[in-house]
Amino acid sequence: MKKSKFTESQIIKALKENEQGRKTEDICREMGIHKGTFYNWRKKYSGMDASQLKRLKELEDENSRLKKMYAELSLDNVMLKDVLSKKW
Repeated sequence: MKKSKFTESQIIKALKENEQGRKTEDICREMGIHKGTFYNWRKKYSGMDASQLKRLKELEDENSRLKKMYAELSLDNVMLKDVLSKKW
């Protein structure tokens, strides 16, 4: 997954400014992002504060590491079964 160039606090700040009435177009222009990116942030992070967002990112990173570990162990298991099933 691509790492965002914006910190959690920058994303939360932008979302809070929008909630307080600032136009989405102005925020996007200032940050140099597309409107779609802003709306994805709003859909994903709406109602969170910076600490919750940081925890979410940590959990996503841990989840991806665990998925990689599982995939490697699964391949090892398949290889071992193949070796054991062959007649020598």
